[in-house]
Amino acid sequence: MNALTNGSIDIVELLLTLLERAKARYCVIGGLAVNAYADPVVSLDLDIVDGSESVGDLCDAATQAGIKIEESSNGVNLSSDKSSLRIQIQTDPRYQPFLDRAAPHTVLGYELRVAHVEDVLAGKVWAYLDPARRASKRQKDLADIMRLVETRPELRSKLPDDMKAL
Repeated sequence: MNALTNGSIDIVELLLTLLERAKARYCVIGGLAVNAYADPVVSLDLDIVDGSESVGDLCDAATQAGIKIEESSNGVNLSSDKSSLRIQIQTDPRYQPFLDRAAPHTVLGYELRVAHVEDVLAGKVWAYLDPARRASKRQKDLADIMRLVETRPELRSKLPDDMKAL
C-alpha cells in the first residue's frame, strides 16, 4: 500500500490505530468498499463513516499524529505529506445506519469494517445522483455501481428505475 500511495508512513494502519484508541465505530464506504465485493480497482480515496459521538476526538488524535485536517461540505478530510492516500470522514447522517450492518472484510491487505453491500450501493447511487459532484467523479461512481451489479445481479433491483437503463 505504501508503494501505491507514495507513502513513507502506513497511513491506513495509523488511521486504524487512531480509530481503535478512540473506540470509534466506523465503516468503509465508497470505492474501497466496492473492492470488498467486486474485483478490486486501485483508489487513492478511503471514505469512512465515523459513528463516534465526536469526530473531533478522532481529528484531535490525528492532528497529534501529524495528519492534516480539513473540513469540507461532505465531512472531514485527513491527509499527510507522507502519503498520497486521501481519507474522508463522511458526516452526512444518511450514512449512520450503515454502521450497524458493517462487517469485517479484507481490503488491499487490511482487515477493515466495511458497509454492507446494499449500503455501499446506496452510497454510490447518492453520490452519482449528486449534481454538485464533478462529472468525472460521477462517472467513477457509475462504474462502481456497475461493478457491484455485475458481481451481484440481484442488486439491480435496488437501483432507481432511471439508472437501470444505464
